[in-house]
Amino acid sequence: MSKAALFTCAAATLALGIWTGLWRMGWDLPRAEAFSDLHGPLMILGVFGTLIGLERAVASGARWPFVAPALSSAASLLLLIAPSRAPGAWAYVLAAAVTTLVALVAMLRQPAVFTLALEVGAVSLLTGSTLWAAGQPVPDLVGWWLAFLVLTIAGERLELSRLLPERSGSRPLFLLATGIFLAGAASGLMDATGSRLMGAGLLALAAWLARHDIATRTVRGHGQPRFMAACMLAGHVWLGTAGLLLLIFPPGSTAYGYDMAVHAVLLGFVLSMVFGHALVILPAVGGVRVRYAPVLYGPLTVLHASVVFRLGADLFGSEAGRRWSGIATVIAILSFAASIAALTSGARRVFGRSES
Repeated sequence: MSKAALFTCAAATLALGIWTGLWRMGWDLPRAEAFSDLHGPLMILGVFGTLIGLERAVASGARWPFVAPALSSAASLLLLIAPSRAPGAWAYVLAAAVTTLVALVAMLRQPAVFTLALEVGAVSLLTGSTLWAAGQPVPDLVGWWLAFLVLTIAGERLELSRLLPERSGSRPLFLLATGIFLAGAASGLMDATGSRLMGAGLLALAAWLARHDIATRTVRGHGQPRFMAACMLAGHVWLGTAGLLLLIFPPGSTAYGYDMAVHAVLLGFVLSMVFGHALVILPAVGGVRVRYAPVLYGPLTVLHASVVFRLGADLFGSEAGRRWSGIATVIAILSFAASIAALTSGARRVFGRSES
């Protein structure tokens, strides 16, 4: 499959994931109920797994790593058309296995803490996917999937932090925070000890990023670097918030503790990082040129407002608030996609004239 086809598959899976997510929040949408229990796997494995696999494949410079996003795309399709969930679930496992191998090769070629983080993140993806294919409920294993996303992003930020003078103890502190977080993932998010360990690990990782991420420097700049840094720093806040929520509202003993913690990570942290990295990743992966424009702050603001809205609705048990927070998140995603599309087409026209 071409890179464009893989990206299109991820976008289609995102649309289905959003559709099922809105149904789970109370909106009466056609055909959503049949796939509502697949919302988490589709979003984490079908969307982020495919996109991260595609990014890693492009970075490797080889052809075989593209097997990972191709398998993820095929798995998403199998979940929708196969008579049982097993073929799609095990295809996700195969995709995770290839992703793990890609990260292992990168780590062996360049031994470093950041490549170790990427490898451990990939192993976490493989672990969680295998548990799900074997029949374990998503809430019991989602800690592994969160570890995949958090450690992949943290590893990439750690790689960039090498541009700064290294502070004493920074690498051991990163490894300690990662170890605590992984211990919590192994215990399980719904377990009291597991949620506390994951909460402590997320707080420690957020504190590490707040101190060592290069975004703390680039946010003082202008234009695209400042926008990207704003996305990163806002994501750090949500990562720390998720840690606090896990400590204060353990998912196993509070009504909306699970929803708050998981979506503080996925929407507040991960999606903010996606917004920030899009201006760099799209040219690298899609071969398109994207201009920066201040209009991108609009969708970013709506995104974070929607997360505040959702967590507030969870805290007060407001079903109506939760439903409308979902609409706000969709508006943020669609407006960001529309802005990127407009800026991409504008860039093509400009560069097309200048190069002709």
